[in-house]
Amino acid sequence: MTAIDSRLALNYIGETWQSSESGLTRTNINPGDVSDTIGEFAESGAPDIDAAVLAAKEALPSWRELGPIKRAEFLRRAERILEARAEEVASAISREQGKLLKESRGEVKRALAILDFTAGEARRLNGVTTPAEEARTWAMTFRVPLGVVGLVTPWNFPLAIPMWKVAPALLAGCTSVFKPSPFTPLTAALLQDIFNEAGVPAGVLNLVQGDRAAGEALVAHPDVAGISFTGSLAIGSAINSAAAPRLARMQLELGGKNAVLVLDDADLDKATDAIVFGAFGQAGQRCSATSRVIVDRSVKEELLERLVARVAGLKVGPASDETADICPVVNEDRLTACLDGIESAQISGAKVAVGGERAVDGLPEGYYVRPTVLRDVPWDSEIAQEEVFGPVLSVIDCDGFEDAMRISNSVKYGMSGTIFTQSSSRAFEALNQFEAGMLHVNRPGVGAYAHLPHMGAKASQLGAPECSPQVWDFYTDWRSACISY
Repeated sequence: MTAIDSRLALNYIGETWQSSESGLTRTNINPGDVSDTIGEFAESGAPDIDAAVLAAKEALPSWRELGPIKRAEFLRRAERILEARAEEVASAISREQGKLLKESRGEVKRALAILDFTAGEARRLNGVTTPAEEARTWAMTFRVPLGVVGLVTPWNFPLAIPMWKVAPALLAGCTSVFKPSPFTPLTAALLQDIFNEAGVPAGVLNLVQGDRAAGEALVAHPDVAGISFTGSLAIGSAINSAAAPRLARMQLELGGKNAVLVLDDADLDKATDAIVFGAFGQAGQRCSATSRVIVDRSVKEELLERLVARVAGLKVGPASDETADICPVVNEDRLTACLDGIESAQISGAKVAVGGERAVDGLPEGYYVRPTVLRDVPWDSEIAQEEVFGPVLSVIDCDGFEDAMRISNSVKYGMSGTIFTQSSSRAFEALNQFEAGMLHVNRPGVGAYAHLPHMGAKASQLGAPECSPQVWDFYTDWRSACISY
């Protein structure tokens, strides 16, 4: 039992844990063992959002006046507390999201790195001085907090993604209403509890659990100056449309259909390692997951031989199995989407090289998909163009570098792009031509470091990046000032 267990059904608004106004709750289950009920969590709506926004609005003036250097002290305390509670939080992530415990521990480390980086930015939230046109005059720019912000987060990284929103919001001087995914409410409650323990003042960070009703009320609220959202393109587009009439600021990190290009001179062993890690880590449930391999025909069979052998040997299992390589997907909808995608791909001409079915043997009742490699995938088929968000990899043939780049850029998304080649000129040309935000050469094509921009291009991103100094362009407004003396 953890300190938070007695509060599972509650929101945190102002300075108190409280039930939703309606009293409604939602059951949270373990995707790796559906007989394991984690608890009942608040199903909130507009009245709960109204209360949380009011608390944030009332807390804003004093939090803003505190200044970034003092606000950073709360982040450093939260970092120490999270480090001390790391195993508790990792266990909660694994139990409700399903990822392997080693992956959850990695997520906690990422959250700690985000706190460390963000706290260090406190002395760099500065502007510039510029020449003035008149004598005896100073001209300068500086930043001010945006105001009350809504933070809407997904289930696939239930600690790290909220952290890379909450931490900069706090440091910038914003106050927040945090609405996590309804599939990972326990991790969200633990994050709130950690910041409470760190002494963050009442109303500065408010947690409202729930699904669509809570999210729509948050997006529509006139006192919310900006929405930072990570999730699907469809929901992100709806958020942008709903908030646009009142000119709310948007930070949207959306889907991906990420490609790894394997050219004829690639190191195929290194490429295989990177592809397996990028495609099947966390069961492919990452916005930067490798979902397409675009390989030169001259080395296709050699690469496929390596891939199929590796993927066939991956063990599917629950988070509690320390020997497992692949975790379950998060819920029945994801399971169905993966299986439907595999079936649709075969109708369009693709062939299953390995996997392609639900995994059941020797497993608890849960949402397990065998890691799947599809070969001979048409570059313009649905499986090659649309996000699956599961352990399903499409292998697409190409004829040389230019054809590989054409196919890579053929999708509407632009989250990540990766190339394997021994040619420095082709590597740099790929960096120039990729229509994607996060780029890699001869390494796994997933997100990199806490201080680099986590961002996409095209339909994968709208607004400022996250996890980087550029994040302040969402959480702060610029001011210019001229002072004559």
